[in-house]
Amino acid sequence: MNLNPTPDFSAGLQCPIPISDYPNVLLAHGGGGRLTQMLIERMFLPSFANPALEMLHDGAVLEVNGTRLAFSTDSFVVSPLFFPGGDIGSLAVHGTVNDLAMCGARPLSLATGFILEEGLPMEDLWRVVRSMQQAARAVGVPIVTGDTKVVDRGKGDGVFINTTGIGIIPEGIFVSPRRARAGDLVLINGAIAGHGIAIMSVREGLEFETELASDSAPLHDLVARVLDVAGEQVHVLRDPTRGGLASSLNEIAAQAGVGIRLEEARIPIGDEVRGACEILGLDPLYVANEGKCLVIVAREAAEAALSALRAHPLGAEAAIIGEVVSEHPGQVFLRSRIGGLRVVDMLSGEQLPRIC
Repeated sequence: MNLNPTPDFSAGLQCPIPISDYPNVLLAHGGGGRLTQMLIERMFLPSFANPALEMLHDGAVLEVNGTRLAFSTDSFVVSPLFFPGGDIGSLAVHGTVNDLAMCGARPLSLATGFILEEGLPMEDLWRVVRSMQQAARAVGVPIVTGDTKVVDRGKGDGVFINTTGIGIIPEGIFVSPRRARAGDLVLINGAIAGHGIAIMSVREGLEFETELASDSAPLHDLVARVLDVAGEQVHVLRDPTRGGLASSLNEIAAQAGVGIRLEEARIPIGDEVRGACEILGLDPLYVANEGKCLVIVAREAAEAALSALRAHPLGAEAAIIGEVVSEHPGQVFLRSRIGGLRVVDMLSGEQLPRIC
């Protein structure tokens, strides 16, 4: 990466975020929607500008001695720490492994940093550490280094975890949000919104006839199988976490300069999750996922990619949910079950804070 040895500090004299509108950081700045995008594009990206960062991928793609590496980092602040289907420990491993996979990489190793709050029960920390150990072992990716800090009581909400990962991108694999092109089809490996609704149900003490569980899972093996059959015809991979399916597709549409048209009837949503969203007044298109993968693939390879997804345990409910079009570039539209079209915009505000 090209670093300027004599930075122009005058560039930092005026904050690019409209401070008169947002004098303080809001929860929505971390929600994966419009304010997150503003923070990245107007403050972080200009400040740290370099070619790898400017791709705005799930991780940086770096070439070292002819080998392409994916490098990604993520922080996890979920509340509560333990929830149906997972906990902050396994989530931290899965989330970073998945970010590497979305770059087309095979994960190699992880680093982790713990920020612990004074007073955190040692038994809870042990549960988290054991969960991370088991998740990393199941994935086959060791945690090779890390760091620990402790903050004053009341300053850390139990534990925050940062994980950083590195992986190798095989030859012939080139995935990027900018590679989406008109005619591509949009696939997803299963039902959406499970993670966010599972967190919300525990946090708010909601009870349903069937326990709602997070979909948190490592996606690297699933992605590898799709890449094995479709290769360079896989143009984009994205895990729709914060901001959900809608925000992820809006980001892709904006970066690639294309439109995306979804078919409501084809988007898999579990009955329990759909019912919970109706009760809570939430749109499942904006609810976070932690075990879902969007695959944007050339039309001629779509059936092969779909078959590969469905042959994997994490892709049994995979479906083609839409297509990339040349019309309305930078926007996402949804064709409803009755045939009407509506704009599916980037998430505004914060629906479900602290869900990853």
